[in-house]
Amino acid sequence: MMKPRSRTPRKPPLPPLHNGDHLTQVEFHRRYEAYPEDVKVELIGGIVYVASPLKRVHGTYHPEVSFVLTRYKVGTPGVEVADNMTAIFGEESEPQPDLMLRLLKECGGQSNYNEEEYLVGAPELIAEVAHSSRAIDMGKKRQDYLEAGAKEYVVLCVEEQELHWFHFPARRKLKPDRNGVWKSRIFPGLWIDGPALLARDSARLMAAVQQGLATPEHAAFARQLQEKLGR
Repeated sequence: MMKPRSRTPRKPPLPPLHNGDHLTQVEFHRRYEAYPEDVKVELIGGIVYVASPLKRVHGTYHPEVSFVLTRYKVGTPGVEVADNMTAIFGEESEPQPDLMLRLLKECGGQSNYNEEEYLVGAPELIAEVAHSSRAIDMGKKRQDYLEAGAKEYVVLCVEEQELHWFHFPARRKLKPDRNGVWKSRIFPGLWIDGPALLARDSARLMAAVQQGLATPEHAAFARQLQEKLGR
């Protein structure tokens, strides 16, 4: 008589993630990897936040911010733009920022990728488009990103029609110039026309980016980065 085939015991399903769960980054990551890629769940300060489905407001403002950062990347060697990419910031922090702008490691950047290609460490600049998420973006996320070591944090509050630009090294908020143009202190030449962004005026946004890329400060920064890449 033939022996019955042994069956491999099934692993019990992982517990689902719920808003308000208190977890470590390791346990959060273990559960989160079981979710489809299009599901956005974040761990901020040890607390789980399950994102709501995105509506028109977020979906139309997000590309404008991405457009600015991507155009800056095109004109600046040694930088990388990431869109909705999971990052590991610490034992209680695994967010998925709307957008990130980072220096490559070989150019002096402070973040890198692990073997699974998750970003480890905070990028130099993080941007969030805040609508229904305004409270967390301006509160717990801001504190989480500050503690993780991010240098600048941009929050576009679409309902209030406000742009907030935090410069963490100085523990203060930046202000636009008299024309409403915001200028990064970490990435020379990164200029964002605030009124144009709020109006989703891509042509004016492009003009401000081009002006920033044409400054001597950006040219000097780009040369420094190119020299590091060439070593």
